[in-house]
Amino acid sequence: MAPVPPAGLPATAGELRASGHVLRTVKAELRENLLARIAAGGDRFPGVVGFDETVLPDLERALLAGHDLVLLGERGQGKTRLIRSLVGLLDEWTPVISGAELHEHPFDPITPASRARVAELGDDLPVAWLHRSERYAEKLATPDTSVGDLIGDVDPIKVAEGRTLGDPETIHFGLVPRTHRGIFAVNELPDLAERIQVSLLNVLEERDVQVRGYVLRLPLDLLLVASANPEDYTNRGRIITPLKDRFGAEIRTHYPLDLDLEVELVRQEAALAATLPDHLLEVLARFTRAVRESPAVDQRSGISARFSIAAAETVAAAALRRAALLGEPTSGPDGPVARIGDTEFVTGTLRGKVEFEADGEGREVEVLDHLLRRATAETWRARLGGLDLTGFVAVAAEGAGVAAGEAVSSKDLLAQVGTVPGLATVLARLGHDEVPTAAEAASAVEFVLEGLHLTRRVAKEVDDDGRVVYGGRDDGEPTEGRRR
Repeated sequence: MAPVPPAGLPATAGELRASGHVLRTVKAELRENLLARIAAGGDRFPGVVGFDETVLPDLERALLAGHDLVLLGERGQGKTRLIRSLVGLLDEWTPVISGAELHEHPFDPITPASRARVAELGDDLPVAWLHRSERYAEKLATPDTSVGDLIGDVDPIKVAEGRTLGDPETIHFGLVPRTHRGIFAVNELPDLAERIQVSLLNVLEERDVQVRGYVLRLPLDLLLVASANPEDYTNRGRIITPLKDRFGAEIRTHYPLDLDLEVELVRQEAALAATLPDHLLEVLARFTRAVRESPAVDQRSGISARFSIAAAETVAAAALRRAALLGEPTSGPDGPVARIGDTEFVTGTLRGKVEFEADGEGREVEVLDHLLRRATAETWRARLGGLDLTGFVAVAAEGAGVAAGEAVSSKDLLAQVGTVPGLATVLARLGHDEVPTAAEAASAVEFVLEGLHLTRRVAKEVDDDGRVVYGGRDDGEPTEGRRR
């Protein structure tokens, strides 16, 4: 439902004029509000992660210049999120002619009908107030998009009501005119047929529209923003040269440049069904970055941020399922906590999100498993490297080893380890400053054992019942050749 305007706002054009209200264009409105945000030092684009030093300065310069713009980048780089955040730079409430089809300002009517009302009613013209969330429209470009969808067409119902075809009132306006005094976004612009892209030329330059030969000039006031994937990858179409020339700015987006930003993005966006410790988030972030850099992966396609988000959600779901199967709490302070063993399920379910080069086809899971093991080892070294973990090695070497995995509860895993020397230091390194729950401690222990295996200090075997046994010393077989 649309937000309700606050009480006391002017209700007529006369009251609006008496209040001292000044008409501003959309681009002037965005410019002044952006400058105010910059001066206040606040967050100008909430929810956008990883662009502070790269993309956002270019975006701010484009907005201050009053440019329409296109965001160019691979899939899953947050282009749509960034575009939608622009709405927050609009005034929270803006006046419109009550009942006007195109949200026209009371001081600047643009349609014949609204001009007639203004001339007739004068200061008594009724004024309504529009929230900024209603001043944004978005169209996903598809091959079947028509000029009528974007610009408008003749409405046969209005013709049937008795109007003549020469009457401008017979026009049904499309999305672009209906976003007058707002922000209009076109996602995946190259997918729009070239003949349809032509219909946007006048909108960007002359700020008017043409509908089936009607002599109708609408001085539209809007910001046009588009997103596109690099043309050398999509091969589905292109942005026609005259349209590219009319955009004031082309801004390249990218994936998070730093590991910490990758982790922050996953933490912000993932809807987790169980607790995911920071060290496992780091594993998944390193895994995502390794997949992006792998020569076996088609780098032109990109690895979306949705890959790491879905991976985190899958790992959390695996932890929840394990807790339910073992009769452990599935919620609350003692609820499930993901372990490193839960990450092994992501490679099978997420391979469809990765496009491989020809030499990687047929061994997709093998490639992803190797990259996941490498990410785990790198995280283990970064967080636990240099610690004295001989106590864990000794425990694993005793008897039948230490059983972990999906079939072993947190309490059973901890009972096998006991009061192993170095556990308190490990827990502190992994961010558990307070006394951890049994599930948190078990997650830390399993991570230590997996890291010792990947560094060839502890052997690892997987039983048919899903139990993972860490025991004895590794025989020196390459890590990627072992069964997970």
